[in-house]
Amino acid sequence: MTIMGGARSPERRKQDVLERLERETDIWVASADGHGVPCLVALWFVWDGEALWMATRPGNPTGRNLRTGRRTRLAFGDTRDVVLIDGEVEVYDIDEVPAAAAEAFRAKTGWDPRNDSATYAYYRVRPCAVQAWHEQHELPQRHLMRNGMWLV
Repeated sequence: MTIMGGARSPERRKQDVLERLERETDIWVASADGHGVPCLVALWFVWDGEALWMATRPGNPTGRNLRTGRRTRLAFGDTRDVVLIDGEVEVYDIDEVPAAAAEAFRAKTGWDPRNDSATYAYYRVRPCAVQAWHEQHELPQRHLMRNGMWLV
């Protein structure tokens, strides 16, 4: 993918990020264990307007890391249209997840972890920092959110 034209305004980049959060289904999830060993996986997600909701098994490396570390970095897959989201994680067991979040996840992905034979948990990620850029010319104004507050 080649990005043509000049740099987008920060306002346009924020709008593009919000549109991707609504449109995309998969997001890269980075976490680390207590020894700093990294883990990177793609998970389905749903955006509720304030946070991203994901589901994975609580006993796998990502589930354990998110539960104990309580922080993650999320990214969309295209390296020429970068979105990085640093967030704080809250964990919800199947019987604790708000029904609206679980239903939104099911509606978007077509899968309901609550009905799976394996054990799953939901992970709510509240963005604390967001960066977005198309190639080098947008790097200087890539920070769109800091400390949980939109800058634009």
